[in-house]
Amino acid sequence: MTMTGPTASERLTPIAVIGAGSWGTALALHLAHQGHPVRLWARDADRLRAMGETRENTRYLPGERFPDELSIETDLAQALTGVGLALVVVPSHALRETLTLMRPLLAADTRLAWATKGFELSTGALPHQVVAEVMDGARPGAVLSGPSFAREVAAGLPTAITAASADADYARALAELFSTPRFRTYTSDDVIGVEVGAAVKNVLAIGAGISDGLGYGANARTAVITRGLVELSRLAEALGARRETLMGLSGMGDLILTCTDDQSRNRRMGLALARGRGMDDAAAEIGQVVEGVLAARAVHEVADRLGVEMPICTQVYRVLHEGLAPRAAVDELMGRELRDEH
Repeated sequence: MTMTGPTASERLTPIAVIGAGSWGTALALHLAHQGHPVRLWARDADRLRAMGETRENTRYLPGERFPDELSIETDLAQALTGVGLALVVVPSHALRETLTLMRPLLAADTRLAWATKGFELSTGALPHQVVAEVMDGARPGAVLSGPSFAREVAAGLPTAITAASADADYARALAELFSTPRFRTYTSDDVIGVEVGAAVKNVLAIGAGISDGLGYGANARTAVITRGLVELSRLAEALGARRETLMGLSGMGDLILTCTDDQSRNRRMGLALARGRGMDDAAAEIGQVVEGVLAARAVHEVADRLGVEMPICTQVYRVLHEGLAPRAAVDELMGRELRDEH
């Protein structure tokens, strides 16, 4: 892909980022630092007003000052008026409600993208399916995903992600919009593969954290990642994805990142559980939504419906939602019947 960057007219068209957590704020900062006028909106108006006064997200990204191009909007209608792109960055459990609020406010030519990760718990739907249901498939859409910690993106450190869409031209346009010399965006048409990778890696990261928290070492962590990738790929293929997608940034890449670095709140949840902390206490200490907790239930239910074997994810689900002791979960995995690797 030749990185041409946005045109002058595209730079003048406002972009709305819906969701002001760490990842939404980081993407808003990334776009604003390129000179795009960006409007950041979230449900918590009081927190938005505080961000507008301090010109930073002191809760999630302290120290990252907002450039002049980044404005805070407490009114959703105002945030969406006249924008060329609406980028939704909310947790999976809030996606449907957020899109429903947005739908009557979006102009016909506003493009849509999302960086939401995870199955919808009540239906087992992937984000693109929720978008299609709420928006009636009426506008181009794309998902952004890949190995990317918010703090590193906000700081301008080198990063590579994937923009996936059924519309190849739109995926390319989105890649060019986001790409800079330090932020490379690849394209894909395998939306299912990208979204499944984004959902399941959070569950496996909790498993890797449990393993490390129990002191089981690098051998065990590598086994969780490797066999976890097999599980992830198995589920994605059952849902219609291509295996090669899971070998890329949004599959293996995001899995390795989330399982091995303590910036991952899912990994930190696993570490805390292994050390005897309760789930509520661990979540309060982390201070952000730990998406792998709800994802574990959703992945378990989707896999069960499809008859897909996912032993690591099953044990993480049992630890989180059935009270199984972390050490007992590992013992059950290690005691499974021997089999051929492939």
